[in-house]
Amino acid sequence: MSEKSANPTPLGLLGFGMTTVLLNFVHNFGLTSTVDSMILAMGLAYGGLAQVMAGIMEYKKGNTFGTVAFTSYGLFWWSFVALLLLPKQYFFFGVEGPSDLALAAYFFMWGLFTFLMFFGTLKTNRALQFVFMSLAILFFLLAARSSLLYTSLTSTDLGLFTRIIGVEGIICGLSAVYLALAEVLTEIYEKTVLPV
Repeated sequence: MSEKSANPTPLGLLGFGMTTVLLNFVHNFGLTSTVDSMILAMGLAYGGLAQVMAGIMEYKKGNTFGTVAFTSYGLFWWSFVALLLLPKQYFFFGVEGPSDLALAAYFFMWGLFTFLMFFGTLKTNRALQFVFMSLAILFFLLAARSSLLYTSLTSTDLGLFTRIIGVEGIICGLSAVYLALAEVLTEIYEKTVLPV
């Protein structure tokens, strides 16, 4: 007797999408200049833990792409939160926060990883392709923003660029939420409700 297992992809996509929208709407789009505890908690729990769980479930289903994508991006959120929290917790021991150039390298490497993973989506639906390409663009824009802090760009121009990044991040996150809901509704209604 075999037991049907649930599709973990919507959980992973929602963990990624909702956390990405929240961070970009609240921080990059400009509601606040700091990354507060609400965003950090969301990054640890839904962005991090939910995606790692989804990656483990994808492993059990034999989906290598899903395993690599969800566990990697779940661990991205954990590492991002650690980058922000560790200097505050261990400043007595000389642990410093990452420099802007270090963050530029960090975001660039995640952009490169995402761009390479995009090629794994070419045999899937357009919605997943859009999620990965828009995420690669988001990481490259974040890397550029961190690098631009070392230029003579005015704070007004840098603020505008950051808001543009926020809009792109919101679009990227909402595309993942859309795909997750499309997959859930397709399974419930046993027909395509939202096209992908």
